[in-house]
Amino acid sequence: MERLAHYRQCIRKLLNQQGTIAEVSPDIECQLIFDPEHDHYQLLDVGWDGLKRVYNCFIHLDIKNEKIWIQRNMTEIDIGQILVEMGVSKEDIILGLHPPYKRPYTGYGVA
Repeated sequence: MERLAHYRQCIRKLLNQQGTIAEVSPDIECQLIFDPEHDHYQLLDVGWDGLKRVYNCFIHLDIKNEKIWIQRNMTEIDIGQILVEMGVSKEDIILGLHPPYKRPYTGYGVA
């Protein structure tokens, strides 16, 4: 349970850091979604760019079976490496954005 609390804290810290960088326009709101009950975490942009609706999920992380799943990363940062630097074991990071057959070759965990 202590490990899960640490993982949740790392995710919150990472998303908060990225959320402050992501400010684009006063008409586009950067939203941080934290659902610790179900362990879903997202960074979204929501709003309007003129007449065009903006709704983008830039980062989506989940915790499943005591592992952090990187479901989406539309940024230039290496989320896995940042998590490792925060003390998360590489084996506990799953690149869910890659198909299962590629995961053994990523240097991270497999599931």
